[in-house]
Amino acid sequence: MSVTLHTNLGDLKIEVFCEAVPKTAEVGLLSCLGTHHLTGRSLTARIFWLCDPSGSGKGGQSIWGKPFDDEIRSTLKFNNRGIVAMANAGPDSNKSQFFITYAKQPHLDGKYTILGKVIDGADTTLDAMERVPVNAKNRPLNEIKLTHVRMLLHQLFFPESSTLDLPIPQAIAL
Repeated sequence: MSVTLHTNLGDLKIEVFCEAVPKTAEVGLLSCLGTHHLTGRSLTARIFWLCDPSGSGKGGQSIWGKPFDDEIRSTLKFNNRGIVAMANAGPDSNKSQFFITYAKQPHLDGKYTILGKVIDGADTTLDAMERVPVNAKNRPLNEIKLTHVRMLLHQLFFPESSTLDLPIPQAIAL
């Protein structure tokens, strides 16, 4: 399954690893559906944080109201730019926040559940996000807004419609 995040800087198409990490994928997908407010922090040359229901940049509750277990897979590695993973505060402490890497981050292997990867927009939109200047708290000085989400649905489960368009009522600042 794939999800396209439409932002004011361009689009990021993300392949979601639903079969490999089903619980984590569900959190990521529901966050994209607007269940959570999206906000962002950009750590230069490292990662961009997303899906923070508190708006503080520090995360919030999962869709289940409590932390959930890791789904770390040895076959999924931080070996590329554009890897999407859950943030956590240690083993089995996943809540709602996830991040996208700006570069390889092999030191993160085995510590964070990878839920997908950017398959389109890494050389354009992710580059633009990375170039946005940040303040002392790593918050973008120029707003990055999520304006629309499009999901490409698996034909096996949704034979009548292969896409789901989800307009965001008001553009959400990342």
